[in-house]
Amino acid sequence: MEYSITKFKQNMEKYKFNLKKMYGQNFIMDENTINNIVYGSNIDKDTLVIEIGPGAGSLTYKLALVAKNVICYEIDTTLKEMLKENLSDLNNVEIIFKDFLKVNVLNDIKKYDYKKLFVVANLPYYITTPIIVKFIEEDIPVDKIVVMVQKEVGNRFKAKPNTKEYNSLSVYLNCYFDVKKILDISKNVFIPKPNVDSIVVEFAKKNNIYKLKDSNLFLNLVKDSFTQKRKNLRNNLKGYNLTKIEEILKKYNFDLNARAEQLSIDIFVDIANNL
Repeated sequence: MEYSITKFKQNMEKYKFNLKKMYGQNFIMDENTINNIVYGSNIDKDTLVIEIGPGAGSLTYKLALVAKNVICYEIDTTLKEMLKENLSDLNNVEIIFKDFLKVNVLNDIKKYDYKKLFVVANLPYYITTPIIVKFIEEDIPVDKIVVMVQKEVGNRFKAKPNTKEYNSLSVYLNCYFDVKKILDISKNVFIPKPNVDSIVVEFAKKNNIYKLKDSNLFLNLVKDSFTQKRKNLRNNLKGYNLTKIEEILKKYNFDLNARAEQLSIDIFVDIANNL
């Protein structure tokens, strides 16, 4: 596959393809950046890779060279011919033209033989969280998720307590995954160029996932705790058993005057499991 802006623009004209803002389409064209993403993902020939939103196939091509198989989900059917041309010399790529949030992933991966399941994707902000939550809620046996997102969003994913980025999503995702940054990406490597720089974040499945008695209760508790970040837990959790919550908080030298951003995942888990 040829990596150049000129070639991409020629293909756009050839296949009468127009970039669609509604899908958050920003295609990465820089080969060195793509190589760094693939290298940082540690994919090998035992790995089945799921890519969401392959676009023109620039990342897909490099993934297929190192993975056993690649399954791509693409919502934009007008990319069919361009993807067909760009990936024509590969025999280990399957492209499914469906909305990823509506597919049965477990059913789609049944026919593949693999030892590790990775997700690698360049995702627009609005769909990033629903996609990651889908893997959790549908119990898809993913070992690692590597996503390229806006820098501000990526910083929230990996945020720690007592930082301004730390929020309910930070707690929820870090309950299931170890989250870390792989690399920063300049906005200049995309077509069209977005307004902000991006970051590649890795979600590696925790070896010892927190044992939750009720995952829905945990999620609601965390969301409610952060409803108004400037207010304390006493105000945000009025609908809960505050006496019980304060009893647990005292174990960690906190009380109901504490704010959610001060609490670690362990404390939220302890509270949820004892309500």
